[in-house]
Amino acid sequence: MAWLGAFELWTFITILLLTFSLFLVITGAFTAYFGSGKSRKIGAGLLVGGLVAGIVWALGVGPYTFISNGVDLSQVILESIGVILAAAIGAAVAIGLFLLAIMKS
Repeated sequence: MAWLGAFELWTFITILLLTFSLFLVITGAFTAYFGSGKSRKIGAGLLVGGLVAGIVWALGVGPYTFISNGVDLSQVILESIGVILAAAIGAAVAIGLFLLAIMKS
């Protein structure tokens, strides 16, 4: 079924790993830049962890590889980026509205 694309097991795992690594990189960079002392070290660890997770995924450790004949990896990557982007934009808008409401009250 084509409409279940994002819920197929390996597509779901791919999206999960991409999201995990992307947000680890973002939060790690944020914490390393704005943190001090111990939190800066934790931020650097998160940043490195996100990069490692992303690299491991990109190297094709798992069912999707660039040499796989049974899977259209480029299509999975495009769909994953679309889903992640939509989720990130929605989350950012919701958090922004939340912060705006809290700061104005």
